[in-house]
Amino acid sequence: MKIEVQKITISTRKKHQIGATKFYSKSNNQNCIVISSATGVLQKFYSKFARFFATQGFTVYTFDYFGTGASSGHPAALKTNQITLKSWGQEDQASVVAYAKNENPNASITLVTHSLGGQLIGFNPNYELIDKAILVASQSGYWKFFKNYHRPKMWMFWNILIPCLTPLAGYFPAKHLGLFENLPKQMVYEWATWGRRKDYFMHFKNDSEYFFGSIKIPMLILSFTKDTFAPKETVDWLTEQYHQAEITRIHHKPNTGEKPVKHFGFFKSGFQDPFWKQSLNWILNNTYT
Repeated sequence: MKIEVQKITISTRKKHQIGATKFYSKSNNQNCIVISSATGVLQKFYSKFARFFATQGFTVYTFDYFGTGASSGHPAALKTNQITLKSWGQEDQASVVAYAKNENPNASITLVTHSLGGQLIGFNPNYELIDKAILVASQSGYWKFFKNYHRPKMWMFWNILIPCLTPLAGYFPAKHLGLFENLPKQMVYEWATWGRRKDYFMHFKNDSEYFFGSIKIPMLILSFTKDTFAPKETVDWLTEQYHQAEITRIHHKPNTGEKPVKHFGFFKSGFQDPFWKQSLNWILNNTYT
């Protein structure tokens, strides 16, 4: 089946321009997917996953958060970027979901999130446009939830790397550290304040901006053993924040001889079988098998 790939630009309420990509085919099953990525991971990482679902008749949208990749991610723009982390949910994720619904008014929309993307749903004022959500390794970043040497690493990330390096560059220079894409300064400052607190973003709860307790849709929440970025305890914490949702909670443990999925494997083509096929079945039939 031939897959069409279209580069598009989506404007947010604050008039920021979000670079996005639409994947679709002539076979349309009246289902849409919006993929909301991990921190500093560009949309191209999810393109094979998007193509797979497009072959199944889905219309799929990927995008870069404002301040990354195709959404004004070059260093000169980053130095003047004042976007906050919450705004990535309030503006970016919300605008792409609204765009998808506007283009496909009769379609069911599934939001597929990776890591941070699953946190942002709770700040998305357009959550009522979402029919289902799959959260892949979405978690709390509170440093004490991490084990062994990953705990001091997380403490250093929130308390030393971000506060010390960000003022020097005018943004967080993650690419120079071999981590991920560079990030806007106000975004990482807010992220670091969350990571230092046991209640993470809930420490700063504001009823006018937080929708976690209002979301009642079916949610498939996945975690994986040997995922050092999203250990089970961190994913369980985030799951609890969506306390009105219809939760299907799966923690995957590899069988003997199987390669562990870890934090990024789910979206790689080598894990198409079983994870992409199981996700397809859950979206269409509410069964994760």
